[in-house]
Amino acid sequence: MTRVSRWGAALGVAGLVLAAGCAKGTTPGASGDAGGDIDQNAPVSITIGDRPTPDKPNDLKAFNQKIKDFTAKNPNITVKSTETSWQAQTFQAQVAGGTLPTVMNISFTEPANMIPNKQLPDITDELKMVDLTKDLNPNVLKIVQDANGRIYGVPIDVFSVGIAYNRKLFSEAGLDPDKPPTTWDEVRQYAKQIHDKTGKAGYSQLTTNNTGGWMLTTMTYSMGGTVESADGKKSTFNDAPTKKALQLLKDMRWTDNSMGSRFLYNQEEVRQDFAAGKIGMVLQAPDAYDMSVKQFGMKPADFGEGALPQDGGPYGTLTGGSLKMISPKATKNEIVAALKWIKFDQFDKYTTESVAVQDAKTTIADKGFVGRPGISPLSQSTYDQFNKWREPYVNVPVKQFQGYIDSTTSLKLLPEPSNKGQEVYSLLDPVVQQVLTKKDADIDKLLSDTASKIDARLAR
Repeated sequence: MTRVSRWGAALGVAGLVLAAGCAKGTTPGASGDAGGDIDQNAPVSITIGDRPTPDKPNDLKAFNQKIKDFTAKNPNITVKSTETSWQAQTFQAQVAGGTLPTVMNISFTEPANMIPNKQLPDITDELKMVDLTKDLNPNVLKIVQDANGRIYGVPIDVFSVGIAYNRKLFSEAGLDPDKPPTTWDEVRQYAKQIHDKTGKAGYSQLTTNNTGGWMLTTMTYSMGGTVESADGKKSTFNDAPTKKALQLLKDMRWTDNSMGSRFLYNQEEVRQDFAAGKIGMVLQAPDAYDMSVKQFGMKPADFGEGALPQDGGPYGTLTGGSLKMISPKATKNEIVAALKWIKFDQFDKYTTESVAVQDAKTTIADKGFVGRPGISPLSQSTYDQFNKWREPYVNVPVKQFQGYIDSTTSLKLLPEPSNKGQEVYSLLDPVVQQVLTKKDADIDKLLSDTASKIDARLAR
């Protein structure tokens, strides 16, 4: 699932640089140059989505300036923009209606359905033309590949879930702020201790706007379970791991009384209360730091990020993120132009020292953050070099993320449900909500009923 605030070894396929001019391509376009040669010098027009809204004037100014800089370097490419952005509830209607821009961000949950339905173009050869393939993380690239290894999108933002915790509340509760919980038993123990000592919610759970199902899936993974079968045709959560996850939430809520008094949270709302010191622990990716500190005023010294707690195992943690999709209606020339934009917009800062340094300086000038840990869509060698260039500008307390950093090599990265992931999350939301708001909630019945609903969706 894509984060609301906007979550390897070097790739063995060498990037192929082609001289400007014509080259053979294999991706079928909708019109114009379909079936012909790619002319990288031909006039071409593309539309890019995700334009910042007017209430974010600084972001909008930077966005428009980037377009000007890009077209100055690529005078044959005309760039238009739109505010169109990915929303789980409306995206498929936009796909069906053919109203998408040439290029835009979408969630990792989408390609598994879109690729076999031919809703994304094959961009494998065009990626080589713009010399981008070699810089991508091969493990992440699997999200946008078919069984033959052909590529249908460009991952740009990758995350894995850990546990964010308030170091100040840990200290006030008599807990070591440098030792976040690593097991779910410890989460329950720490949550009760925080509540009993400070009166704050020891632990809170996301529950609305598909995030309830998203985090229940994450807990299920950490307990050794799955949510869908490998082929995506049947639900698999009506078993011990998911039941154990829900029982844990029920026990913390009704027996321990350690979850406070608010149980309907979306991503932004839970971060706001976390930043305000009302919550001790919550499942989040490391990017929660950005919003918590910059938007909601949390002190950097109070933010901690640990590994996703495990129950036995270690089993792993959920990974997700966003990627750039290109419209299936795009011609070959439009695909190449779109990929040039993606490379300029997203990747030049990773592969050119001067751009990396300037990006760090600009980020700091905009009161942003440099060096916040996470998972990269890049090959490890590219990412390591990028971090070395930016090291003098790091302004994030990296040591406070140590538990999470360690988990990026010790925990498996488990993908989100491959079939109708957002629908699965949406149908699981009410299950989590009822467990936290109804003392007599029947976990077995809730899961059985929901499994029937989801199986019907997956069979379509």
